[in-house]
Amino acid sequence: MHTPMLETHTMRQTFDELASPDYGKQHLPRLRAEMAKQGLDAFLIPHEDEYQNEYLPACNERLMWISGFGGSAGAAIVMADQAAIFVDGRYTTQVRDQVDQSLFSIHDLVDAGPDTFLKANIKAGQVVGYDARLHSANSIERLRQAVDSAGGTFKAVEQNPLDAAWGDERPAAPLTMAVPHSTEYAGEDHASKRTRVGQDLKGEAAVLTAPTSLAWLLNMRGGDVRCTPLTLGSAILHADGRTELFLDPRKVNDELRAHLGNQVTLRTPDDVADSFAQLRGQRVHIDPAVSAAWWFDQLEAAGAQIVKAEDPCALPRACKNETEVEGSRQAHIRDGVAITRFLHWLATSAEQDRPDEIEIATRLEQFREDTGALKDISFETIAAAGPNAALPHYRPTTRTNRRVESGGILLVDSGGQYLDGTTDITRTIIVGQASDEMRDRFTRVLKGHINLARVRFPTGISGSNLDTLAREPLWAGGFDFDHGTGHGVGSYLGVHEGPQRIAKPANSQAMMPGMIVSNEPGYYKEGHYGIRIENLQVVTPAQDIPGGDRPMLGFEALTMAPIDRNLIAPEMLTPDEKTWLNGYHALVVERLSAHLPADVRAWCEEVCRPL
Repeated sequence: MHTPMLETHTMRQTFDELASPDYGKQHLPRLRAEMAKQGLDAFLIPHEDEYQNEYLPACNERLMWISGFGGSAGAAIVMADQAAIFVDGRYTTQVRDQVDQSLFSIHDLVDAGPDTFLKANIKAGQVVGYDARLHSANSIERLRQAVDSAGGTFKAVEQNPLDAAWGDERPAAPLTMAVPHSTEYAGEDHASKRTRVGQDLKGEAAVLTAPTSLAWLLNMRGGDVRCTPLTLGSAILHADGRTELFLDPRKVNDELRAHLGNQVTLRTPDDVADSFAQLRGQRVHIDPAVSAAWWFDQLEAAGAQIVKAEDPCALPRACKNETEVEGSRQAHIRDGVAITRFLHWLATSAEQDRPDEIEIATRLEQFREDTGALKDISFETIAAAGPNAALPHYRPTTRTNRRVESGGILLVDSGGQYLDGTTDITRTIIVGQASDEMRDRFTRVLKGHINLARVRFPTGISGSNLDTLAREPLWAGGFDFDHGTGHGVGSYLGVHEGPQRIAKPANSQAMMPGMIVSNEPGYYKEGHYGIRIENLQVVTPAQDIPGGDRPMLGFEALTMAPIDRNLIAPEMLTPDEKTWLNGYHALVVERLSAHLPADVRAWCEEVCRPL
């Protein structure tokens, strides 16, 4: 089975360049005219699309179209006399660069989100419109409460006024073919998955609206979404494993039909209402965190008994089987070769040639393409030089592009999509000599990374219990970072995958064997530099510790690439920390050497020598 290479970095970069601060001036009047036609005093615009995707096809970049903001999380509210945009801490600088602040006020998405704005700005009797297809049921409930408390009317629109304003200029919806994903990589056929997950429904049914769940459950991939091999669609899973799959028929061919077999019934999106009618009186599971409010409206209208429950595919998808874990190891060896070749190129060329960020991102993707196995990058590469590295989710554009400078830090966060795994790695590199301050901060980040890499822990421990380990060395110096420490990662799926995570906020999902999660503490000095060290690691099965009285889980490092010794202050590391670092670097050499050109292999052995 072969999934065609998705759109190239150059194509994605061109799309990024289309984002402009002029969008607000160009598009707000058009949207407000459509709102007036529908009698709306305010309209809500989430970043998410109908499938609650993080990365979107061009036709669903509604937030970018109205504001110019191109980040992967956010929201906007447009009223007749004002507009507001909401972003989290990752995008506070980016939003100021991309959005016209004379037209949009900027607010914190987490601490002063859209519900807070609505309570403060909606007057009694005003009508607030929303597209029920674009908001999860949970988010709509919070927003409804805010509008009700302000005395307004909350109204689901029949036609999205932004889409109407966008009109014929809106890109066409993606129509890439859905393709089978071989059990060679999945490790379990979809009949087994459907039976296993269906049994957990205990005689009931589940509506699946997350494309990642369809991809995992049916061993199916596609190219409808940037950076993630998804086919946009939905499904009903019955307790006996039978599945109704709603896909645009133009995405289906005989190969997929043969792969799905006679227990998966192919239907079109227009058939949803008829299928829901057959659920009348039945208990139907649906996840209010990932499914749009529209689905709940349709189920209620059909007379189904709605059971709010977590997507039944989420946890089994997160716990990778042995085939998927081994596939990830192999993908990371392949990716590690590309990264190490890239780091060697930087070490031998950057000082003299001073490449810029776009050149760096393009060269890195070329090294990945040289593997012959790359299907796509797993997210837009973050290549950030100097002060740009202080922006955790910076993305180079022609407006912000910088060249590397001697004595400056370069932060590169990137990943690849391969049939056997998804990668995500961050390396921070010093060009020239590092300052004592840089070495101090980098070593604190490294100590936190090592803490989280080495930890052993009992069953039942969640990522929020582990988060402090990565932050403690920074806290000891009076520092911290404002993003999560770790996110789940899929198997040739999303680079950000739940339900597991490592972060300050409480998370009830325990770490379980087979879960892949990132380990990425950081430090950011605004206007100067940023530091992050990121490896992916997989939760290992519980094993006894000599002298202990209960088995403990742990982590195995998957990512294989050198960590820059020139930024380390060795005197700050304990003997155990040095042992971990030396052991990790020895493993990098062991796994990569046979695949590296002679000059790169010699360089890798040198930079990975014991500290």
